Amino acid sequence: MPLVAHTNLPTFQRLREEGEEIIDTTRANHQEIREIHIGLLNMMPDAALEATERQFFRLVGACNQIAQFHVHLFTIEGLTRSPQTQAHIDKYYESFEKIKEDGLDGLIISGANVTGSFLPAEDFWEPLTEVFSWAKENVTSILCSCLATHAVIHYCYGIARTRLPNKRWGVFSHTLVDKKHPLVVEMNTRFDVPHSRFNAIFQEDMEKHGLRVLSTSEDGGVHLAVSPDGFRIVFFQGHPEYDDISLLKEYKREVRCFYSNETTIYPPYPENYFNDYVKSVFAQYEIEVRFAKENQHDFPQFPEALILEFIDNTWRDTAKSVFNNWLGKIYQITHQDRRLPFMDGIDPSNPLNL
Repeated sequence: MPLVAHTNLPTFQRLREEGEEIIDTTRANHQEIREIHIGLLNMMPDAALEATERQFFRLVGACNQIAQFHVHLFTIEGLTRSPQTQAHIDKYYESFEKIKEDGLDGLIISGANVTGSFLPAEDFWEPLTEVFSWAKENVTSILCSCLATHAVIHYCYGIARTRLPNKRWGVFSHTLVDKKHPLVVEMNTRFDVPHSRFNAIFQEDMEKHGLRVLSTSEDGGVHLAVSPDGFRIVFFQGHPEYDDISLLKEYKREVRCFYSNETTIYPPYPENYFNDYVKSVFAQYEIEVRFAKENQHDFPQFPEALILEFIDNTWRDTAKSVFNNWLGKIYQITHQDRRLPFMDGIDPSNPLNL
């Protein structure tokens, strides 16, 4: 069902141009279809802020349940913003106070970039935990992505993330651990998910605290897990929302960091993402970058045009399936008043009767 463009957010027009179905409020008001209101707490840095909007909007809009989806953007204090990005937020994002007043049926919390190792020391920690504490009492289900997963698990269960020896970066094959859980029903039992992180929370630590692990990867670790009740909190360690070129953009940033002396190590390729031809192009490009750096020449043009047709998205269908199941279950059990999390008769401690 379509997304409703209930604001003038530029992302709506961008998605229309990509062929997504977006309807205006006039058309929405003439349809006798139930509204579902999903919050997106966007904590991503400036360069990825609007891309993150589009990525999650696409997944919500791809849901085939009979509903009109209103996505409400907001953010929190403690995240450094440029004047331009802050102006975008001031113009198009809602305040958390308004979110609390109006209510939500579901909440997505994005990842974020941090430099410290101890999450509770981050400036955004208190504002984030305030949002989460409110949502836990008032929202049907909360979906956490990557850094948000690590923060919420630390806050709820006291499990600190572990620094990995190397960045877990690439596209990894996953299998289902619990094939009967409603979030993964009708899904492929083996599927790909992108990861991009330096830290992890491990399966044994999750299960020790009662979390239900739904999918894992031998190389990528746990991707999908849920809170002990089975649905109130959904945890992603991977990035199923990523576009086909998201990892490519990250690779470009990593190469530029090497060129600018922000790191001394030339970045490895994201695993299982570049084919042999693309690797050969980037092997030649590495020679050019190293030469430019040593001789103080301009940063060489990134050879994106040569390789774009060889970049595949092997995870989008699975991502849509998970979101379809998540939003479908919200639709089935949430109260019609979005200020209340459940319809009468639903047990919050076991909302899906698992």
